[in-house]
Amino acid sequence: MAEAFGKRRYPKHFTSKLTDSISENYETQTWLQFALAEDYIDEESYAKLINESEEVGRLLSYMIANPAKFIPARYLHPSKAPTR
Repeated sequence: MAEAFGKRRYPKHFTSKLTDSISENYETQTWLQFALAEDYIDEESYAKLINESEEVGRLLSYMIANPAKFIPARYLHPSKAPTR
């Protein structure tokens, strides 16, 4: 996420970093499944964390589908950038 924020002036890079974030979120879900299977966490903790991870995934997907809402207009339309 922090990398995506840092790249927000470049729409394609921004979207790419968000896609990376979704991949990392899927990896987190895999580790949560492993932690549950190996009794490192209980069912209640797993359910809470998976639900939160799924919400993060929905938010990231929304950002990817609507990048213009998260990229300052001056970067989307360089011709509208303030001049000095």
